[in-house]
Amino acid sequence: MAAHLMGFGRYAPERIITNDDWAARVDTSDEWITQRTGIKRRRFADDDESTMTMAVAAAEHALKDADLVAGDIDEIIVATDTPEMMTPDTAALVQHQLGCGNIPTYDLGGSGCAGFVQALDVAKARITVAPKTVLVIGVELISRMISLDDRATAVLFGDAAGAVVAGPSAARAEVLEVISGTDGAHAEILTLAAGGTRNPFNSGSLESGDYNRLVMDGRKVFVEAVRRMSEASVEVLDRIGKTTSDVALVIPHQANKRIIDAVRKQLGLADERVYVNVHEYGNTGSATVPFALSEAVDEGRIGPGDLVLLTAFGAGFHWAAAAIQF
Repeated sequence: MAAHLMGFGRYAPERIITNDDWAARVDTSDEWITQRTGIKRRRFADDDESTMTMAVAAAEHALKDADLVAGDIDEIIVATDTPEMMTPDTAALVQHQLGCGNIPTYDLGGSGCAGFVQALDVAKARITVAPKTVLVIGVELISRMISLDDRATAVLFGDAAGAVVAGPSAARAEVLEVISGTDGAHAEILTLAAGGTRNPFNSGSLESGDYNRLVMDGRKVFVEAVRRMSEASVEVLDRIGKTTSDVALVIPHQANKRIIDAVRKQLGLADERVYVNVHEYGNTGSATVPFALSEAVDEGRIGPGDLVLLTAFGAGFHWAAAAIQF
């Protein structure tokens, strides 16, 4: 049984943080950030917003786009590394807030920015086994989880949510294939270690600043990200008997313009065949791919018959890619 995408949704907070705003807070500049990342602006959640509220907003948009209601959903998967709370999972709170029935819900956490595409892989498998309608959400509220005084990492991120409604009935797009992989040997190159059983929150982590210190080896992340996203893209296309010349649009994880450009060159693609919005929203983690997918659909960048490639990487070190036929 094939898995199809029936609706697309997204949400970004209204509060815009510019590079000049960052320059007023830490030792940086618009030129420094733009040259190294391509980011010009990003969104931060307001005080009355949370991971759950953003996820619900994106989900409601996707449901409306699919002409469905909450009662039509059979399962919810939320990909996030910034959950509403440690327990219960954010998906349970989303289920209640949307007003769904007593359906199975669960979070997919720890996969970093690859989380949504990995969650789409799970949803595809669930739909293939038994007909059901699955709400898949990628959401991050990163601004409250990392140090805003670390210019090396804080300027990279923004808050947002993206969602799709997936199901068995032929609709707007078919999920042809999804692949994912992990290499835990590189776990140390991108990590927020505090808060778990190895390094629990305590007075020591507060005094040292470890409680919100995101550790990132930028050079190694760049190398692994370009390699894995490129290889996964070729592999998922090979599985369906296609090549990059058949792809109408690539929607990569929006971490950094340099990474996106390097992947584009590896795949031999022109600029116009790669969707980019990192300049407007920064790196929104697992929300980047579904957010950009929804935006591309609404902008008319994707039409009937188009083959769209999703590719992403994240902490773990995880990666994933998906081929979608509209």
